[in-house]
Amino acid sequence: MNTYANTVNGQPVVSDKTFESFNPATGEAIGRVPISTHQQVKDAIAAARAAQPAWAARPDAERKALMMKMAEVIKNNGEELAGWVTREQGKPLGGVGPDQVPGARFEIWGCEAWTQVPASLDLPVEVVYEDDTRRDEVHRKPFGVLAAIAPWNWPLLIAIWQIVPSIRAGNTVVIKPSEYTSIGTLELVRLINEVLPPGVVNTVSGAGEVGAWLSTDPGIDKVMFTGSAATGRKIAEAAGRNLIPATLELGGNDAAIMLPDADPKAMAMGLFWGAFINTGQTCACAKRLYVPESLYDSTVQALKELAEAMPMGDGFKEGMAMGPIQNKMQYDKVVNLVESAKAQGGTIVTGGKPQGGPGYFYPLTLVTGLKDGDRLVDEEQFGPVLPIIKYHTVDEAIASANRLDAGLGASVWSADVNKAKEVASQIQAGTVWINQHGMIHPMVPFGGVKGSGYGVEFGQEGLKAVTRPQVISIRK
Repeated sequence: MNTYANTVNGQPVVSDKTFESFNPATGEAIGRVPISTHQQVKDAIAAARAAQPAWAARPDAERKALMMKMAEVIKNNGEELAGWVTREQGKPLGGVGPDQVPGARFEIWGCEAWTQVPASLDLPVEVVYEDDTRRDEVHRKPFGVLAAIAPWNWPLLIAIWQIVPSIRAGNTVVIKPSEYTSIGTLELVRLINEVLPPGVVNTVSGAGEVGAWLSTDPGIDKVMFTGSAATGRKIAEAAGRNLIPATLELGGNDAAIMLPDADPKAMAMGLFWGAFINTGQTCACAKRLYVPESLYDSTVQALKELAEAMPMGDGFKEGMAMGPIQNKMQYDKVVNLVESAKAQGGTIVTGGKPQGGPGYFYPLTLVTGLKDGDRLVDEEQFGPVLPIIKYHTVDEAIASANRLDAGLGASVWSADVNKAKEVASQIQAGTVWINQHGMIHPMVPFGGVKGSGYGVEFGQEGLKAVTRPQVISIRK
């Protein structure tokens, strides 16, 4: 079994201690990952610190050109990287449909696109005030060294979201991948280091202790984290002690609301993928669906037909739409929440029973008969389960959507866009989609409110978020 290396200052770095990475579809061990020592974390930060001034001093056009070369490297190695996503995270290699989404190849295409777009953006000097006596300009400066901590659900794509805007703005990065999905990210960084100067992007690997060393080190100037609210709070506390900023994307419990004029049959496919993309293991999935009484039965039936038609299995098999839950901890949580739903009076429309055999496979599951306050409604399941809740008035549905301490995304479904916008404006979420859910875009800012974190990524606003403003005020 191969042992994979971290990359620090452009060189491979191994450790005396390692851990195994497993394929969640088969349980097979697929490689060994270094457990970075505290000194290795410090060495990675020191390498990033040493490389940062020269990287920031490069002409903007040179940094842009190197990032476009990064995108080429990702594209040219796309099949290898997609294989690691399927082998390590579990999502199907190709997925379904003519566009082969939402599989591992789609994730790699996203890595390419989310590299090219920041490379195309500029942060020009802004003249914020000028009169006969003075001129005031805002210049954007890099923070310095950024710590990035990536999750296991979209391991390469979210790593790119953290890395690319940061280095585009002149920062350098030390990234720790999830211990569940380390190899693909280590390989991605190894490959992009073929075109980047040494020290611009470095990796450390291991469990939570390594992430804590990284995020609390005084040599870090900003932290970017995607993961659980519990860990996010610890990172926010450490950032506060060190007086550095953080961008925290802490997941959500997204509500989708169908308005009484919606067409369940026409909207079922969008609702389905809004809830079940990546087997429901996406922060901005629809995780609770509110439906008016008049549309309830037809909506449940339309989603049931789709759920029962979607093939689930090992992602290397052709035609799979769904893969496994990525790890046993999450699998057990999903099982526990479904069992609690049964105990609290929920009805299993389809699914609801763990599948036998190897791998963490759990069937697509729809649950009716639940209400606000039931665990499956109130707790983020992060898996292939959707509670469908009946409501009586639209105001009641809005109140239900807003009642939890989560505010990443939400969606409103209606034949009347203006009516949907009116409802959307009342929902407490960083993004509210209309007649779609989870449709992020590299040019559109994305981030949460309330317990879903703070700060934004993507687009011009995301690029500004990895810079600090410097005002130059000129007397005329």
